[in-house]
Amino acid sequence: MFLKPSGMPYHRFLRLLHQACLFDWYLEIGCRSGESFAPVRSRTIAVDPFFRAEINIIGKKPALHVFQATSDDFFASGFLARNDIRLGLAFLDGMHLVEFLLRDFMNTEAAMDPKGVIMLHDCVPYGPSMTTRDLANLPKGAWTGDVWKLIPILQRWRPELTVTVLDCRSTGLVCVTGLDPESRVLGQNYDRIVAEFAGIDLEGFGVERFFGSFRMVSARTERHAGFPLFRHAAVEAAALEPVPVTP
Repeated sequence: MFLKPSGMPYHRFLRLLHQACLFDWYLEIGCRSGESFAPVRSRTIAVDPFFRAEINIIGKKPALHVFQATSDDFFASGFLARNDIRLGLAFLDGMHLVEFLLRDFMNTEAAMDPKGVIMLHDCVPYGPSMTTRDLANLPKGAWTGDVWKLIPILQRWRPELTVTVLDCRSTGLVCVTGLDPESRVLGQNYDRIVAEFAGIDLEGFGVERFFGSFRMVSARTERHAGFPLFRHAAVEAAALEPVPVTP
């Protein structure tokens, strides 16, 4: 049986998180309107091939670097390594196909502070139609694609990671901690992983098996507890003085 996340809306959770915590560098992939990163007060890198920002996306940020590009092109540009950037927090909400999110996760983890957190969106579908990979026949409502596969992939290939699934409406928010920027396990096995999961849909994998592999944690409880999942990655305001970067 499918379980529908019914907790705090994810946009509200993100807004409250950024009101409470500062991060040295924050990366967001899949931004479009900029609504999700507009409240951020940290140094921010935003990546989307088709921006439609019509609101104030700069706000109180000490720096904002916007890349109108695919995530693959952004990572290939070397911007993060060239500027010795270590990310404290990342939110991955790009293309909803497993091979894309897996690459985004691999490339992001390589640039993370080990104390940081990677958040994955749309990994908890609440119905079969929203999990389609057929881009020509997307559902009228929510579309998660098959990025749900990141949960079993990480459980199998990176069991040392801590995968926490928050019950954020409407399709969950997966928070990954215990990161290892030096790990190459996913990269070295990328083709094998993609091939293994290519022909599997959620019903074939097992809906009960999938939902039985994790428990959804209350986003409201996380917020009221002071965001303990994220506190190890947070920094003081004094650490966010402007720094020069090389484009």
